[in-house]
Amino acid sequence: MKIAFLGPEASFTQLTATQLFPNENLIAKANILDCFLAVQNNEVDKAVVPLENSIEGTVSMTLDYLFQTPDIRVEAEAIMPIAHQLMIHPGQDNGEAIEKIYSHPQALAQTFNFLNQHYPEVPKQDFASTAAAAKRVSENPDRKMAAVANKFAAQLYGLKIINENIHDFEQNHTRFIVISNSSVSLNTEENFDSNLKTSGEKTGLLITLPQDHPGGLHQVLSVFAWRKMNLSKIESRTLKTGLGHYFFFVTVVGGWDDLLYINSVDELQALGADVKFLGNYKEFLLES
Repeated sequence: MKIAFLGPEASFTQLTATQLFPNENLIAKANILDCFLAVQNNEVDKAVVPLENSIEGTVSMTLDYLFQTPDIRVEAEAIMPIAHQLMIHPGQDNGEAIEKIYSHPQALAQTFNFLNQHYPEVPKQDFASTAAAAKRVSENPDRKMAAVANKFAAQLYGLKIINENIHDFEQNHTRFIVISNSSVSLNTEENFDSNLKTSGEKTGLLITLPQDHPGGLHQVLSVFAWRKMNLSKIESRTLKTGLGHYFFFVTVVGGWDDLLYINSVDELQALGADVKFLGNYKEFLLES
């Protein structure tokens, strides 16, 4: 199989994809949209993209593309511990004269306190991924720059780590999702490494209310409440059609074989809501 991931090599997304699909062909993509398009156009069988970080919250771009690409489904979630390191080119000194620090905006946010304390005057610049930032540093040995990335990136690009584990909170985890095209039938149970630990199942839904009216969200939540369906997440995202227009990303804990659960979609639609069923899938627990 061909598996796309948010690249380049040594990104946290690649480390996730490697654990999920150790024997498959992994293909790096420059950004999250490219991962979605590769799946949508059947250039790859699946893609792995970040969805949520325990410090910085949801990756809004991933949520938006889930909504905007109707044929995309979710096949699995994977949770990975995240550890950030500050690295420089080995030809530079120990970092006293760093002039710029590059990384993905989520990584910069997750290390904000450390960077603000130790490098308050150094500009921080957003980059497409942590690995891309490390690659840029490796390609510019004469420039006094640094990157926030993982140890694998430092090893791959030959960089020197000058500060380890600089994330501001110890419990730093990122939730990734595996997406595929709903028009392609695959036996998902056989696609993942059978040795991986799991923490149960969940179901993803995208719900759009028919109109903004008093009690609309309460009506939607009541559909889940009287069925005693445990929601692990509910998050609103703007529809980008005007202020106050939203869709909701909802995850339900457990399987989806209960008739009450299945009929909940019919009831939501009867209320006038538009519902996209993302799938029922396992949650894998990965190692850093």
